[in-house]
Amino acid sequence: MKTVRAVVASLHCSEDSWLRSFARTMLLFLGLVLWGAAAALAFSGAFVIMMYKNYRCFLQGSFLPLPGWLAIAAAFLLLPTGILAISISAKNSRYRQGVLMYLLLILLCLEMSSALLAQIYSTRMTSELKSTMGHLFYHYNGPYSENPGSKAVDKIQRKLQCCGIQNYTDWLTTSTVSWHLQTEKACAPESCCKEKHSRCRDDICQLEHLFQEGCLRKLEDQMHFVMLYLFWCCVVLGILELLAGFSNGILMRHQPFQDFRILDSTVFS
Repeated sequence: MKTVRAVVASLHCSEDSWLRSFARTMLLFLGLVLWGAAAALAFSGAFVIMMYKNYRCFLQGSFLPLPGWLAIAAAFLLLPTGILAISISAKNSRYRQGVLMYLLLILLCLEMSSALLAQIYSTRMTSELKSTMGHLFYHYNGPYSENPGSKAVDKIQRKLQCCGIQNYTDWLTTSTVSWHLQTEKACAPESCCKEKHSRCRDDICQLEHLFQEGCLRKLEDQMHFVMLYLFWCCVVLGILELLAGFSNGILMRHQPFQDFRILDSTVFS
């Protein structure tokens, strides 16, 4: 009977040892991965913020930079989290393990909030862009206008190499009222001209000199790509952090708290 108990205890110790070894290896690996993931997350957050600054006139939602800032905050927090994970894999410390759990919880909150906001904005983006872009193109006053909206139209057409909202034919219609009042013939703004045709003079008949695609589709595609990239960065990181928390939990289970006794006068007598 004693022999059976000894064998069972030996197997149990062997299993515990294997679990601890696995958890340490996982924490070491995940700590290194979290460092690399911090750069990817910071890049995605910065990309969202820069896109908002470049196309602010066309983006009504002032909360758009929020998922970007949340991602950058999470990226900075990933650095000490990775250091803690690596240090715990080398030597157990109950206090470090507790701090790691708190950091992982904060990171999950930041990343899930960022992913949720990115997903929400991605779904409502099309209608907002179409509305604001239509308004700005409708009130376009020409390339030499001091109107910020007209400057924004020229900027987006040059930057995205596009022409009109849907395509270059938008400049043929009376939807761009202000622009048609200034021109005697059907023409497109200079910002629609391709760079290699430096002497392009807004002649809509010279189609080979103009960008053919519309700005709405191009901006939508760019925004969807950025938001999707940020969303999946946060989701993948969330899964990695759950694995890190699971590995840390295994080590915590085998690292019980030290016993503390209430100090009384007899201790010092």
